[in-house]
Amino acid sequence: MKDILPSSSAQADHLSIERIFSDPGLSGAKLLAPAFSPDGTQVTFLQGRESDANRLDLWAYDIASGQLSCLVNADALHQGDEQLSDEEKARRERQRLFASGIVEYHWSHDGKALLFPLAGSLYYYPLAEQKVRQLTHSDAFETDPKFSPDDTQVAFIRDQNIVVLDIATGTEKPLTTDGGGAIKNGMAEFVAQEEMYRLSGYWWSPDSQKIAFLQIDESPVPEVVRNEIYADRVEFIKQRYPAAGDSNVDIKLAVATVADGQITWVDNGADKDIYIARVDWSQDSNLLTYQWQNRNQRLLELRAVNLQQGSTEVWVKEEADTWVNLNEDLRFLAADNSFIWASERTGFKHLYRVNQGEWLALTKGQWQLGDLAKVDEANGWVYFTAWVTDPKERQLYRTRLDGSTASAPQQVSQQAGWHEVTFSRDANHYLDLFSHLSQPPQVSLHQSDGQHLAYLVENRLDEHHPFTPYLHHWLAPEYGELTAEDGQQLIYRVFKPSTPMPVGGYPAIVRVYGGPHAQLVTNAWSEANLWTQYMVQRGYVVFQLDNRGSDNRGKAFEDAIYQHTAVAEIHDQVAGADWLKAQSWVDSSRVGIHGHSYGGFMTLMAMFKAGETFSAGVAGAPVTDWYFYDTHYTERYLNTPQANPEGYRLSSVFPYSDGLKGDLLIYHGMADDNVLFTNTTKLIGQLQQQGKLFEFMAYPGAKHSLYGRETRIHWYKTITSFFDRTLGQGKVTATNH
Repeated sequence: MKDILPSSSAQADHLSIERIFSDPGLSGAKLLAPAFSPDGTQVTFLQGRESDANRLDLWAYDIASGQLSCLVNADALHQGDEQLSDEEKARRERQRLFASGIVEYHWSHDGKALLFPLAGSLYYYPLAEQKVRQLTHSDAFETDPKFSPDDTQVAFIRDQNIVVLDIATGTEKPLTTDGGGAIKNGMAEFVAQEEMYRLSGYWWSPDSQKIAFLQIDESPVPEVVRNEIYADRVEFIKQRYPAAGDSNVDIKLAVATVADGQITWVDNGADKDIYIARVDWSQDSNLLTYQWQNRNQRLLELRAVNLQQGSTEVWVKEEADTWVNLNEDLRFLAADNSFIWASERTGFKHLYRVNQGEWLALTKGQWQLGDLAKVDEANGWVYFTAWVTDPKERQLYRTRLDGSTASAPQQVSQQAGWHEVTFSRDANHYLDLFSHLSQPPQVSLHQSDGQHLAYLVENRLDEHHPFTPYLHHWLAPEYGELTAEDGQQLIYRVFKPSTPMPVGGYPAIVRVYGGPHAQLVTNAWSEANLWTQYMVQRGYVVFQLDNRGSDNRGKAFEDAIYQHTAVAEIHDQVAGADWLKAQSWVDSSRVGIHGHSYGGFMTLMAMFKAGETFSAGVAGAPVTDWYFYDTHYTERYLNTPQANPEGYRLSSVFPYSDGLKGDLLIYHGMADDNVLFTNTTKLIGQLQQQGKLFEFMAYPGAKHSLYGRETRIHWYKTITSFFDRTLGQGKVTATNH
């Protein structure tokens, strides 16, 4: 069966950096934001145009007929350039969203209409009429719209306030009016968006009569002036940035009654230096829950607010000697007062059914659960993703809601590789985004028992696929395990060239990330692997190892980095490099290391602390001093600077920079608002004062992701050129020996 989405053929058969970042993309056809219609009869998704892959329209696939159609063209909503507000620009940067057109859409709960935010206005599309209606006409920028559960109203954010609009009459009613300046109603603060994966700050009650919302006051957060340096100008950006140890926003939780605008404030307790990570209504519109975190994130409480009684009680308390990870797996059941909760209290994340303080394990074992995908209460199943038998592969499983199969969940997905799923509301179907190392992502429709029904994107590597001409040069890795100093098993993979081995062995590059909530050694397609293949085909060995601190191996595996980063991680990466250098097919004098973001930090630490191991390194957008990074992320692992000053000092790169011996390249985007450019300027200043020679590449106007075809081509050519000069056959003598 051919793809529903079109693909094109390519003529070349040797990878080049230009080809990796050119259209048509080598990953083949893509669709974004897939969702089932509420009645389960259609699958909708966003797709770029053949003429402009970054201009997205809304498409629909009819499950019964197998017919595909463009449901809404973005030009029918708005034509011309989209002028984004500063807040929306920041919000999209948090989402790593770089497209235009329809980038977000919402189904009504009854499945009869769609809602689109675009160009600062809201558009309503009733399917029966097939005609778009613009709901808002103000000069302000409206964002984060949500249908009420009864679909008669839409709430949204305008000028830092919550507004409710009656769809039938177009009448607007502001629920809050004090937003502005440092006060924001219904909005997520910086660390909630960036680190908690919470992009909203308000929630409709099930009966459509109330809205719970957060009010944040940013005035305690230091206001910094950040330079964004472009090719032809410098912009000075004022930003409330809560760096480690600084004050966070003041945050309050409230419930507004939509009919009369009455606001009831929730008492969050005496401690104001807190986080509110999640807010969820139960199935009772008088019972609101929220997840409360203390500042050091060692305590997480699920609190329930009874709005009729005005009382609050703690339903769940999670405590850890290190930190408690957040998740999005809370589900309330209709049959009784129970709910499903995910916890790592056994050392591995598992699901529990909690009923009035009684806990029933739904999953158990020495393996890590991923995400709760769906609760099918009617048929007694709970669906989830997990790494049960192979930590390199993410599979879909199901277990009984009564706990009878907790130790032996049933695997639903069957193909070896990586599965990410989206279920229909009725739990009868799911979409499977699947890939493996040599198979670009496929999107297929399945029954809930795993039976395959159809491909939306098959991405078959036939003569029409853009990647097919490169297949005969594609090299699969070898996988293996090493033992860390604490006895835990470390998984690695190594890509070996097929070119003739030079005298003394191949040069090698260690590609690293090494930080929390990331995993590199997987059986999954990754566009990052295209450059890996390019380098392997040119005669480099490429090695990757998931050190302690990385994801999906259980809490003890993560906890090794607590209060002092780049100790366990560097020990593990050095152990991997030592194994690599001991192989007869590797030239032990030509081993380099490269990483971006946390991987850039790891590269610097490896070059500074293990200079005898790595002869060359490329550090991209690196964190150099954790005092420069935000509160919620940094303090999760290092505690606050006030509580752990020595840990912060020893977790920065500066005490070790004098250990640089080999060749070093640093690059950074000059408008990076995530890992601030100051991280790099402080480092290069110290290296200059120490007389250390290094190379540096700055990208004017570039953010953390260095987005843009031309930028990325230059970026990877720069890295390649550096390794060719320092590790290749014609390498120069390292300048810092």
